[in-house]
Amino acid sequence: MNILAWTVLGLLSGAIAKSIYPGSQGGGILSTIILGIIGAFVGGSLYSLISTGSIQLAATSLSIPGLAIAVLGSMLAIYLWGLIVRNA
Repeated sequence: MNILAWTVLGLLSGAIAKSIYPGSQGGGILSTIILGIIGAFVGGSLYSLISTGSIQLAATSLSIPGLAIAVLGSMLAIYLWGLIVRNA
């Protein structure tokens, strides 16, 4: 998947994850895109671990199931980012 598709997937999944995740996360559009792209990689890697049994650094595809996995990964990334920011 190319950079433009990752950016679109990151924007979509980050925005959906921020709207679903409880509480206020702060940050603007750039942080939403970055956390969304990280979430797409986290979700894709966890999906490949569950489905194949081996961990691979892979992003999800630009599809409805891929978006759902990226949203779950973005929610995990938002949670982890909240833990890091609170402890700093």
